[in-house]
Amino acid sequence: MADPYLRFWLAFLDSGLPDIQRGRGDLVLARIAKSWSSWRGRAVEPVVRESLRRMPDGSLPEGTAVAGGYWTRSNDPEIDIVGADREPVAKRITVVGSVKWLRDRPFDEHDLARLLTHRTRLPGADERTPLLAVSRGGATTSGVTMLVPEDLLAAWRD
Repeated sequence: MADPYLRFWLAFLDSGLPDIQRGRGDLVLARIAKSWSSWRGRAVEPVVRESLRRMPDGSLPEGTAVAGGYWTRSNDPEIDIVGADREPVAKRITVVGSVKWLRDRPFDEHDLARLLTHRTRLPGADERTPLLAVSRGGATTSGVTMLVPEDLLAAWRD
């Protein structure tokens, strides 16, 4: 579903209408607050991927023509960003990445370790496949190309 407002409505408000009608909007607000961080992270991923597609040549590893995601039926691994040379079936994986859109936590060593593990489980990727992190709060680790919100916004301006 492409419409973020409809996704939000279906995730939180549609099922909460009976509570709202009973004057218990506070219950709906509590459910939103409890799930907000996780929901926001998933909601921003399509925007991040579209921003990557719009970035000027040279911003991503050479040969990156498309950006998508990868997951198995069990969601293990679940990789937020997979750059490739073409779609729908890539000949070459050009970059593997993670989106961390937390307000008060940067991309860190734990996130990098998880991304490294997931890269080993992605068909077509190996230890030479570059790593990318997109984070609202920057990074506290090295070994990964870092993009922050300003980088994503710049892709929409050009």
